[in-house]
Amino acid sequence: MSSSSSSSQNMKPATAAKKLGIYLPATPPEFQEGVVTREEMAELETNPPAWLEELRKNGPHPRPVVAHKLGVSASGLARGGITEPLTSAEIQALLEDQPDWLRAERGTQAQVHAENARVKARDAERRARTKG
Repeated sequence: MSSSSSSSQNMKPATAAKKLGIYLPATPPEFQEGVVTREEMAELETNPPAWLEELRKNGPHPRPVVAHKLGVSASGLARGGITEPLTSAEIQALLEDQPDWLRAERGTQAQVHAENARVKARDAERRARTKG
């Protein structure tokens, strides 16, 4: 087997962490320093080890996960001054406290979702009219 075909079957730890929705620096050293095969990735997804379950449950979580859990965009996190990964407890505290920036960003995100839904419905209606 050539090295190019075998390398296409492996992924870097950063890519694997992104796909798993975890913060790479919080993973065990052996995960950070190795490569992850497709088979290993499938095993991690279907039968996660204790360290992966712990990271998913308590964090620290990477920015995309933090943004999703807070109901804001990644840009909204930056505007709110959140630049570092957060733990689940820190995310929960923000959700309970609802600082002004978070309320504003959640409102913005809701408007974006509503507009996207409106455009999708409009486009679907247009497609239906052109077919009939």
